[in-house]
Amino acid sequence: MLTGSIIGDIKYQFSYGNMVVKLIFVNVAVFIFFGLLNLIGFVAQTNTFYYFLLNHLQATASLHTLLYQPWSVFTYMFLHVGLFHVLFNMLWLYWFGEIFVLYLGDKKVLPLYIIGGLAGALLYIVCYNLLPVFKPMLEGSYMLGASASILAIVFGAATLNPDHEISLILIGPVKIKYVALFSLLLDVINIPYGNAGGYIAHVGGALTGYLYITSLRGGFDPVGSFLNLFKRRPAVKVSYKNTDARPGNTAPRTKGEQEKVDEILDKIARSGYDSLSKEERDFLFNYSKK
Repeated sequence: MLTGSIIGDIKYQFSYGNMVVKLIFVNVAVFIFFGLLNLIGFVAQTNTFYYFLLNHLQATASLHTLLYQPWSVFTYMFLHVGLFHVLFNMLWLYWFGEIFVLYLGDKKVLPLYIIGGLAGALLYIVCYNLLPVFKPMLEGSYMLGASASILAIVFGAATLNPDHEISLILIGPVKIKYVALFSLLLDVINIPYGNAGGYIAHVGGALTGYLYITSLRGGFDPVGSFLNLFKRRPAVKVSYKNTDARPGNTAPRTKGEQEKVDEILDKIARSGYDSLSKEERDFLFNYSKK
């Protein structure tokens, strides 16, 4: 059956696709869910539940409201209203997410997506509560969309390899550093013309992407260090010597490996991915899979 075939394809792609694909599926699924909920409300001539749920999942600048729905600073980054809103966001996520995965592997996509969204929400809340220009609209201000999270990935990719080129319609090959900077400039200059909260959040996401990759290049993983705080440590420390050197045994990452990764990332930043030797590309690929 056609429906069964489509569902099977979706299950396969979600199970075996990378984190970029999974994030796209989640965002689209949430969009479809709210679209159907809105349709049901339209037919039933009451959208009370739709707006109740939407308002409790959107991020808000009001500290009083935020106190009763703190989860919204996380859930807002998976919400979209409007076909073009979700379409363009998912296209950006796919294009730049795949570039990010190419250079740094799959495991750091979700952490950057989340902290980029949280940083965007934080900057939005701080600006709306501290800047007098936003005080009149503070209590009724809400924000949704994955843009801040996606800008974090865009700037993460641009920081990893600023000279990576993509082809734009009617323009041709363009280095991603110019695409990233131009998109951020547009967001900043459009703050006075509406959707100020969204544009401010974009700035927070972009800054996070840059700082995150800069931090990784310096040998410090802020997300990994934070998560390590919650790992249980063994009560007794046991040391042993591994004498099994058979092929296929997985060894832990060493300081020398980390230093070599840093050197390769620096080379990418200076000369681009194409400047890497086959040995360096294979090493980076294998390292990202550990």
